[in-house]
Amino acid sequence: MNTNQTIAAITALAAAIAEGRCADEIALIGVAFTQLGDTLATIAAQKAFCETAESNR
Repeated sequence: MNTNQTIAAITALAAAIAEGRCADEIALIGVAFTQLGDTLATIAAQKAFCETAESNR
């Protein structure tokens, strides 16, 4: 999947998730996905840090 296809797929998914929901529900789902993304980024950074530290020993 190229960049434009990824963007289009994410946009379509967001529209499908938002369909039939009120603004408050959409906001709550949005912040939950934001937290999920931030947590995954934290895990990835921690793993990269540990792998780099271990390879420097």
